[in-house]
Amino acid sequence: MPAIDFKVKDSDGTSRTGELVTPHGVIKTPAFMPVATQASVKSLDSLDIINTNSQIILANTYHLALRPGTDTVEHLGGLHNFMKWKGPILTDSGGYQVFSLSKLAKISDMGIKFKSHIDGTTLVLTPEEAVRFQESLGADIIMTLDQPSSPNQSREFILQASQRTYEWAIRSLGSKTRKDQALFGIIQGGHENDLRYESVSNITSLNFDGYATGGLSLGEERKAVYDIASYTATLLPYDKPRYLMGVGTPIDIIQAVFMGYDLFDCALPTRVARHGGIYYGNSRYNIKNQLYSRKDQSLEIGCECYTCKNFSIGYINHLFRSKELLGYRLASIHNLSYYQKLMNTLQSNISLGTLNQFIKEFLD
Repeated sequence: MPAIDFKVKDSDGTSRTGELVTPHGVIKTPAFMPVATQASVKSLDSLDIINTNSQIILANTYHLALRPGTDTVEHLGGLHNFMKWKGPILTDSGGYQVFSLSKLAKISDMGIKFKSHIDGTTLVLTPEEAVRFQESLGADIIMTLDQPSSPNQSREFILQASQRTYEWAIRSLGSKTRKDQALFGIIQGGHENDLRYESVSNITSLNFDGYATGGLSLGEERKAVYDIASYTATLLPYDKPRYLMGVGTPIDIIQAVFMGYDLFDCALPTRVARHGGIYYGNSRYNIKNQLYSRKDQSLEIGCECYTCKNFSIGYINHLFRSKELLGYRLASIHNLSYYQKLMNTLQSNISLGTLNQFIKEFLD
């Protein structure tokens, strides 16, 4: 029996809704995953996350391997017990840190050697170790180790990184021991269609439980991201979940849902919240602005999140201007609730066959 089960429910053109059954619950897709990099969605506890209607969260293997150590998390009952989150969890393998911490990483066919960004100690991350770490963490969905590449790198480099990602995927699959975890393969290949095609052919030949499109949103123009993400989606198996990694503005997610992707993650909604950015409608505003100091209304009219039902714009403006930590929490709750409400709206429009109209109205 596979660790997960995925079924497409409704479709509207290339977009679709689905149900992803995991050991810790059913996820209705398309779904957005709040980022809990170090087993914590910044400023929120598990009850806060539940109250935003989030179904699944993402944690990062590299960061947890450094601190507190995956063995420590395993000793304390795995990630679910460690952070008291009962729902599904996906863990990233640590491959993205190849890009984000490139000055601290050395890559070879064996794997990645990191110097810890915390204290300089060495962490060796091989495909086998990445799987072992994730098995210790106990996530429902785990990822193969990959080597992302940016569009400003040479074609030769991108080809080598894509081929190495494939070889690491084979080793990851061969080292997996737990049957209660799903393993997703990652597509690379930069912004070259032929390299993306080759990567999809290689990775899908290994018959993973799901597939992720990686190596995008690394500083390139939005159109370039859309073009390659859309092309890659057309090549992925219809009956497996499709995960677009690290793509996170509301407009980006809407476009990616239109392309046929099912899962998304990004730290943007909580990062923006901590800087005073509040999402509403199809835009956002800065709560720290003085003009909000005397407003006795919710952050977004009609929003039913905990923050909007209980606190005024004026109060949250005061919290930010006073640098009170509660402001970060209340803004984060609202922004994540906004994202989850957006996902529900997308699901409804796909089911009704009205997604195109919704996108047009949102963009207008």
